[in-house]
Amino acid sequence: MEKHFKFRERNTSLKTEILSGATTFLTMAYVIFVNPGILSAAGVPFAGAVTATALGAALMCVLMGVISNRPLALAAGMGINAALAFSVIGFQQANVPWQVGMSVIFIEGLIIFTLVLLVFREAVMNSIPLNLKRAIGVGIGLFITVIGLNDGGIIRPAPITLVSLGDFSQKYVWVTLIGFFSTAFLMAAKIKGDILWGIITAAAAALLLGVTAIPQSAFAAPDFGTFFAPFQTVNGHLALVQALAPGLLFAIFAIMLTDFFDTMGSVVAVGGQAGFVNQNGTVRDINKILLVDSAAAAVGGLLGSSSITTYVESAAGVAVGGRTGFSAVVTGLLFGLCAFFIPLIQMIGGGYRLPNALHYALFVNSGFTPPADVIPPGTGDYFMFPITAGALIIVGFLMMKTVRDIDWDNFDEALPAFLTVIGIPLTYNISYGIGFGFISYTAIKMAGRKFSQVHPLMYVVSFAFLLSFILAAK
Repeated sequence: MEKHFKFRERNTSLKTEILSGATTFLTMAYVIFVNPGILSAAGVPFAGAVTATALGAALMCVLMGVISNRPLALAAGMGINAALAFSVIGFQQANVPWQVGMSVIFIEGLIIFTLVLLVFREAVMNSIPLNLKRAIGVGIGLFITVIGLNDGGIIRPAPITLVSLGDFSQKYVWVTLIGFFSTAFLMAAKIKGDILWGIITAAAAALLLGVTAIPQSAFAAPDFGTFFAPFQTVNGHLALVQALAPGLLFAIFAIMLTDFFDTMGSVVAVGGQAGFVNQNGTVRDINKILLVDSAAAAVGGLLGSSSITTYVESAAGVAVGGRTGFSAVVTGLLFGLCAFFIPLIQMIGGGYRLPNALHYALFVNSGFTPPADVIPPGTGDYFMFPITAGALIIVGFLMMKTVRDIDWDNFDEALPAFLTVIGIPLTYNISYGIGFGFISYTAIKMAGRKFSQVHPLMYVVSFAFLLSFILAAK
């Protein structure tokens, strides 16, 4: 094990890697419950989606750890799953069968995998200017912070200011604050495993305050109904063949672009924190990382979990000290257990179900019209994730340090970096923020007639982003 994972060489230990993997898992565990909820709204069998989400993440985390030996964990990607459910498949199967939607994911994953084999994806990553790479990491740090603040109820939507202070009379907000401050105190005291202990403290507080409860049953049998969805027959035809219809080609392109750059941003951000990004911004072992990640997208479509991608929450494990692939292996093994013990994991990583009347009040008091699923009260659900929210806020803070390395005195570099930093959290999408940075960087260099300073691939990718924004606006 030492020979393969190189614990001593990377200044870590087996114990640290186990703590790192467990911490990453706890910050990602919500995906096991959120992803099936989103997919089931579009007709994907809920039980099957749970199994596919857990086992898909388990398989790809282990492969990433063993093949790349980097502390990068994978699971079904948030954002892509919503686009698949509500834009491709359509709510309650209004557009295409869910098996065809999974085939779209399978196809785009195969395309990205081919681009990795052709070394195109690595070439694009190496063509990104160093300041933009740094900005991506900072933007994702802010993104994680916003997610944590929102998941924990510290902030809430507002009609004019967009966001406002949350309702501190709610117990789930107390849980978030307890998790955050306990982690901060442990970090200040230099206690090993501070983030993990902070999550455990938040879980204990949630139990005491009644925000979560010990489950009545620990075991839940897996359901394999969504496996091999692209090769299932729907309406007399193979789902995979139906995904090649002209109307779905843009969906394949749009999701592929998101998948392509979400991972790129996550790897740069986590790699900078873990120390496997060189001074010139290149990521060591990047081809191995991209190979596994690209295969993961196709595997997600094959199993029926939506696209599986590298998670920026891996930074939580890195913050604990994870530096090798064994951290990802531990995360994968824990995800594998979830396929059989979901009720236990839900106690910590699952969402806190708000009473529907409170969900309704959140919208009304914020000046928004409540969605149809909360009218009348008693029919809808709204989830908060307070137990891990404090950890995400801390991780976002840790990822901010590279902001000092951006060349803010150079306008050509600084403005695109700024747009990337604010674009990622404010659009709630990593790829959109990267797109803002790419397009503005290329345009500014062209305006200054500094054509030679732009890598040829930057022109290609910037045009692709611009095209995707234009087509999405139609």
